[in-house]
Amino acid sequence: MIRRPALPPETLIPAVVLAVVLIAFLCTPLISGKALTTFDVYNTFQGLAQLGLLTLGLGVTMIAGEFDLSVVGTYALGGMIAVRTGQSSAILGVVLAVAAGATIGAVQGGLIARLRIPSLPVTLATYIALLGLTSAMSGGLSVTYTNTGATLWIDRHFASIFSTPSLVTLAGFVIAAAIFGGTRLGRGVRAIGGDRRASRVAGVRVERTLVGLFTVSGTLAALGGALYSYSYAAANPNPGLQPLILAAVGCLVGGVSLAGGRGVPIGLLAGALSVALLGQIDAITAIPDYYTELLYAALLGVIVAVDAPGLRRGIDRLRARTATTRIQDRRP
Repeated sequence: MIRRPALPPETLIPAVVLAVVLIAFLCTPLISGKALTTFDVYNTFQGLAQLGLLTLGLGVTMIAGEFDLSVVGTYALGGMIAVRTGQSSAILGVVLAVAAGATIGAVQGGLIARLRIPSLPVTLATYIALLGLTSAMSGGLSVTYTNTGATLWIDRHFASIFSTPSLVTLAGFVIAAAIFGGTRLGRGVRAIGGDRRASRVAGVRVERTLVGLFTVSGTLAALGGALYSYSYAAANPNPGLQPLILAAVGCLVGGVSLAGGRGVPIGLLAGALSVALLGQIDAITAIPDYYTELLYAALLGVIVAVDAPGLRRGIDRLRARTATTRIQDRRP
């Protein structure tokens, strides 16, 4: 008989990668010559807060076999709306930013689900439009957030290693994990990503679920942008492609399949935390940025190769031959 892995790829891949990266993080004093401090851990969770909600929003759409490129545009717009409208009331700025993100996601999801058109061109167009809108709101320049009280409150320490954005990010993953693990929605999302036609036959409300997923994605991206802008006391009209690239890396490292139908929020958390740890390793050791980029590329290459159907079939055939040979050798 062929032995299957004890853990599925959506759990095994993020667990292994996180363990390796965590060991590398703990070994950084050997390179830097300085002991790790709680501030290094705090900065790691700050990196998670900057990336985590984007990863979660992008990841839930990828599990359903879609890809929301607009998350970075929504991220930038959410930050700009929060800074523009939250100078006197930080809560009002966050509420308006989240409402805008949810609306954008719902409209995109409606177009993709009802018209049954691919998500990539729709979300790419939205991404470009949102960057243009954000630049128009700011004149193409960064906008300073003058509510210093809100900024200090956002970045204050909890238990020495957490902040408000990192706790909100962790809470988002916990809620998503509870929904995916304890309701029919999680099974429905994976079913949609695995076989959309079969999921319709099984009674899954595909269109409604897709609209909901894109709404969640837009909401999380806008919330992440608002918290990030408050934390840095400024809104950037164009954050570039790096947040999207790092979020995609977090999703793939977190065990999400590019083909859809596979992934869990806890795996996404492990993937985002791995990327945040790599960023902190870069900061502690002061290695050139291109080394980190090469590491991301190599890591993705290994994951994609391991996840390749052809490679997995080849490994299964090799295991089958080995098992057959052993059985034959044992026969008298």
